[in-house]
Amino acid sequence: MNRTLLKLRQTFIVFFITVIGFSQSDKTVIEIKNDDESPIISKHIYGHFAEHLGRCIYDGIYVGENSKIPNTNGVRNDIIDALKAIKIPNLRWPGGCFADTYHWKDGVGPKKDRPSMVNRWWGGVVEDNSFGTHDFLNLCEVLGTEPYLAANVGSSTVKDFTEYIQYVGHKEGSPMSDYRIENGRKEPWKVKYWGVGNEMWGCGGNMTPEHYANIYRQYATFMTDWTNSDGLFRIASGANVADYHWTEVLMRDIPKFLIEGVALHSYSFVEWNKKGSSTKFNEAQYFSTMQTALKMEELIIKHTAIMDKYDPKNEIALIVDEWGGWYEVEEGTNPGFLYQQNTIRDAMIAGTTLNIFNNHSDRVKMANLAQTVNVLQAVILTEGEKMLLTPTYHVMKMYTVHHDAKLLPLSFTSPSYEFNNESLPAISASASKDKDGVVHISLVNIDSSKENTLEIDCSNLDIKDFTGSILTSKNLQDHNTFDNPTKIQTTTFKDFKFKKGKLKIILPPFSVVILESK
Repeated sequence: MNRTLLKLRQTFIVFFITVIGFSQSDKTVIEIKNDDESPIISKHIYGHFAEHLGRCIYDGIYVGENSKIPNTNGVRNDIIDALKAIKIPNLRWPGGCFADTYHWKDGVGPKKDRPSMVNRWWGGVVEDNSFGTHDFLNLCEVLGTEPYLAANVGSSTVKDFTEYIQYVGHKEGSPMSDYRIENGRKEPWKVKYWGVGNEMWGCGGNMTPEHYANIYRQYATFMTDWTNSDGLFRIASGANVADYHWTEVLMRDIPKFLIEGVALHSYSFVEWNKKGSSTKFNEAQYFSTMQTALKMEELIIKHTAIMDKYDPKNEIALIVDEWGGWYEVEEGTNPGFLYQQNTIRDAMIAGTTLNIFNNHSDRVKMANLAQTVNVLQAVILTEGEKMLLTPTYHVMKMYTVHHDAKLLPLSFTSPSYEFNNESLPAISASASKDKDGVVHISLVNIDSSKENTLEIDCSNLDIKDFTGSILTSKNLQDHNTFDNPTKIQTTTFKDFKFKKGKLKIILPPFSVVILESK
């Protein structure tokens, strides 16, 4: 062989090896573990939050019995149907900051006799208390969801708090149950989840953790009997983002027999004091938002480590009862109403956050997206008689397959999403097996421009094939409007191959995919 041909051959071999090597390194390999010891992903991770804030309750969920909009006891029928479709497992109410200014007795009895109140936290509007405890708990029954009552500690009393528990939970024969019956409800409601105040480090009273821990102990003591025979799930007002000292004090100072859950609040944003538009954002703002969203992983790991220190048997749950995207309000709307649109960026926040919760479901037992209708990262927006479902709604619906399913741990190294010399993991994933043995894999690619190729080793699972669905759009800023409410919705996903136990997928940029085994 002459030197020219030899040199050409050597060049081809080097090129071939280089191409093959690049191809292999450009593929992300994900291993699924079929672990019998894995936790169940509680359906309550997929909870929601409805505060008396802006148009979430009034002119949102609740339009009144005399409205022309079709309703059941004043609640919009289209919202009821939409929330049923995503199998809403629990609903937190009435706040939020509103909770520690709300006096429940003002919201029961004949509506014409109920006193009005000023919503001092959110726009200073006057509310007539026409949507109260009966309205909320009856709505939960219609939805088939668990109520989560965030009760007033900041401006209330132990007596008022415990009377509230008796009002909603005791049978006939007690003063509060008689009061409930007088107001039209004979049978008690089943209210398991109780928040003992909200954001006590801030709008709940600007307390120190040491002071709140003592206040919590007092309230929790009188909520039930010696053995908690009522089965109440008492949730302490938890940390603001990375306030690990707060979690440390609560876990250290509150006896285990007085507490079932510790809360955590964390939002996703560009900059807290310069949040930017919900729809008119650039890539730098998108990247910053995803940085704060993905920080949820670190927060859960570090707060869990503190909880493990004081609760090695994992008897106290971490409850992330406020999370979601937070931007500037839409132009021309009340700044105190927190009304914002919802784009594909929000779908990225939802998909990645829910995957994080799934993967930490040994400690995270409940979470609540803020908020349900017309506020922050809402799943539903309304305008008069019109209603639309946001990209976040569609992600929540896609992920219903994980409700109460067994976690399948994943092992992989994510490729990077790089921007301005910074990087984030581009791929987020979680997997589960339901009670019928069906495997579901949820995948998110947050990269703004690059598709990612994945190979998932399913050889240790008895799977014949997969079907898929995807949520994406042409642009990150795309969103549904009242003129075009179905611009973004789930479609069938087919860009994968399954052969000999290996699932090969091409995941488009800014997309959420669910794969279901056959």
